[in-house]
Order: sequence, then C-alpha cells, then structure tokens
Amino acid sequence: MKKPELLIPAANLEVLKTAVRYGADTVYIGGDAFSLRAKADNFSLEDMKEGIEYAHAHGVKVHVTVNILAHDYDIDAVKKYLSQLRDLGAACGHDEAAGIRPDEDTGSVPENVTRPDALIIADPGIFALAREICPEIDIHISTQANNTNYETYLFWHRLGAKRVVSARELSLKEIADIRAHIPDDLEIESFIHGAMCISYSGRCLLSNYFTGRDANQGACTHPCRWKYAVVEETRPGEYLPVYENDRGTFIFNSKDLCMVGHIPELIEAGIDSFKVEGRMKTALYVATVARVYRQAIDDYLADPEKYEKNKPWYMREIAACTHRQYTTGFYFGKPSSETQIYDDSTYINDYTYLGTIAQIDADGYAVFEQKNKFCVGDEIEVIRPAGETLYVKVTSMRDAEGCEIESCPHASTQVGVKLSIVGRESVADTADAADIADTAITGGSDGEFASGVSFVAVEPGDMMRVKSGR
Repeated sequence: MKKPELLIPAANLEVLKTAVRYGADTVYIGGDAFSLRAKADNFSLEDMKEGIEYAHAHGVKVHVTVNILAHDYDIDAVKKYLSQLRDLGAACGHDEAAGIRPDEDTGSVPENVTRPDALIIADPGIFALAREICPEIDIHISTQANNTNYETYLFWHRLGAKRVVSARELSLKEIADIRAHIPDDLEIESFIHGAMCISYSGRCLLSNYFTGRDANQGACTHPCRWKYAVVEETRPGEYLPVYENDRGTFIFNSKDLCMVGHIPELIEAGIDSFKVEGRMKTALYVATVARVYRQAIDDYLADPEKYEKNKPWYMREIAACTHRQYTTGFYFGKPSSETQIYDDSTYINDYTYLGTIAQIDADGYAVFEQKNKFCVGDEIEVIRPAGETLYVKVTSMRDAEGCEIESCPHASTQVGVKLSIVGRESVADTADAADIADTAITGGSDGEFASGVSFVAVEPGDMMRVKSGR
C-alpha cells in the first residue's frame, strides 16, 4: 500500500517550522507575489530560502504557489520571479550562491542550489514560462484550473506536469475513476481538510464585484461569509431579513471539510497527496491538524484496527483547532443543504494559542514568545508532535530581564515559565477507544523543583495552548 503524502500549509517561516516538527511530509507556501493568499504573511525570498533549507534538512519538501490567473501586466514580473525561484541563493544575493549559473550546454543548475521542490500553477501561460525558465522544478496544476476529469489530467501530463490537484467538487468514486485512466507517474493531490469555497473550484467573482478585490489575484474578502438580506425592487432601501433564527441567515456559508475519519477511503481512491487548506492559519492550527492526520495516516498503514480504535481521539483532537462545523464535502456525493451553515458565520474556537517553546534556559525556564495572556496558577496544555498532550500548571513566570511576574498581558514579549505536571495523555498509551473518549489522563512527573513540586521537562518545539473561557 502506497503511503500518501501529508501536505500542510504555512503562512510564514514560524508556521513552516511548526509543520515540519508536527509531521508534514511536504509544506506548501506562497511568496510575496503571485500567490492566492495576498492577506497571508507570505514569504520573502530570504525567508523562503531559510524555510526550504530547514525543511530539506529534516527530510521535508516545500512547494511554492504561483497560482494567480495572470494579466499581461503581470508577465514580466512573473518571469523575474520564476528566475528567482530557480536559485534562491543567487536571488538573495548570497556570495556563496551568486556565482552559480546554468550550464551553458544543458541549461541545468547544480543540485546544491536552494529551490522549491515544486511549483503550484493554474495559468497555462505561467505554466509555459515555468517550463522554460525553471525546468528543474516540478510543476503541479492548481485546483484553480478546474481539474474534474481524466482527460484534463492527461492533457497536463502530456505538457509535463508531475501532479494535478483535483477539484473539490469531485467524489471519491470520480477520483478513483481518474486514477484508473491516468499513468502511475501522474500524481493526484486532493484537499482533505479545511475551508470550502462556495464557488466552483474557488473561482469566485463576488469579492471583485463588491469590493474590487480579485479572488483570482489572491485578494478575496470572503463575501460568502457575510450576512445577507432580500430587497424587493419596488421598495428600495427596505431590507427583508431571511430568518433561520434571530441572527439571520448566511446563505453562502459552507462548513469546513474534515476527512480524518475516512483515511481508508482516501487511500483506496488512489490519492497520492492529502492536502490541508489554510495558508492563513496560525501555528497552533497547523500543529493540531498536522499531528492528528500524521497519527491517523500512520496508524492506518500500521494496522487498520488501530486506526479504528483511535478514531475517537482523532475526532476529539481535530475539534480542538479553530474550525466551522465539519462536513465531508463532495466526497460521498453532492452536498445537501446540511453542508451549509445558515445561522452563523463564526468559527468554533475552543483553544487559545499561548506560544511555542524556543529554548530551555540555564535555570530550567521554558522560554518562548508569548501570543496571548495567561497567569501564574493557570492550568494549560502542552502538545507534542507524537500525539502526547501534557496537562500542566504554571508555577512561576519571569520576563526577558529575569524579573518574576504574575502574568504576561502583552503579546509578542519573551516570557519564561516553569510548569508542574498535572497529568499526561498519549493516544499510543491508550488501551481502547473508550479510554480515549473518556480523556484518560495519567499522572506522573519528570523531576522536582527544590521545593519538592513535581515538574515536567518540556522541549523546544513543544506548543502551549489553553482551553478558551478558562
């Protein structure tokens, strides 16, 4: 059985490193230009180079999106950008790479050059330019190209594409049929988790119409999440609400896709890459989703019974990240009205991100850049890549100057904490699904403070979160 790739999004360098630590096989990112997430942090060329080198050092690939639908005025800049992606060291002006040039006879660039493993492209013109300017980099066809049948896959394969991203509107049966009609070396990538666009394969005109911000240029304002009313033409200015409840209706508002409970069906359909949506998501979101799907995929490949046994843990943990109500989208047939959310557009957000541990200092404090306020005495959670969750209490806190403090109210400040162990949970330690469902937590300690208080030995890369409304 072929192991599918777990493909995780990253909005910036911090999130890329989180995705690598928490189980991604590949990370996909966008640069400052020509990416369909203009409001994301995105990557400068310097950050992209550092991120790719970090990922490659850990055996993880990086794909870069160049998936706008280009206008004539974009073309010259696209050519320059593709040349920069071909050799990021030279593009960043680094002396060790600046002298590297393509071989005069073959046009190839030496293999030690830092570059993405693949480009994700939707526009045929950009595809042709990429084939000409950076032939060493694989090209994957974006879902924006509306890839809904095997002839489309074969068309792109003949032109040299390595992979095609399936349209979200396909069922698993249709994907399996495509797999049966295309060569084995042409890969299928499909979204398995995240937000669903109300428009066909994400090609929406609402944002451009309402605000002048083009979704196909990466500037979508998400008008599908807005609240709407009806106006009768003979009574202008009189807004008639369409009630589902007292908050109104959100008629274009889709639920989020979640397929963690259907890993066997995804594999059997012949999908090579499991793609998570979310290039504007936080590090906590990426860590939570990556570790759950990593655990689920590995469990199923090791033992299908183990996967079934641990399914309650996957479902509970995937609900810990920010999300709307979940759906399986089009995978088991055309969605019904149940796939829409008519009474609300807000996320379910049960956890708050506190920060990622950067180092353990000489005094044993876990040091990190704090993202949200918490206090001495609070009980929080530490999540680890391998599926372990530590339940801890904050016993002491100090600022960057080493002064003791009781809370950290200001975001993005350096804080050090010591944590006492309350309990721990690991899916691997659970005897059966009932134990997981009941959130079995075992006590234990990793050492003691001088005062005799049990403490836990956390590590750089561990992530801290707290239950919202604590």
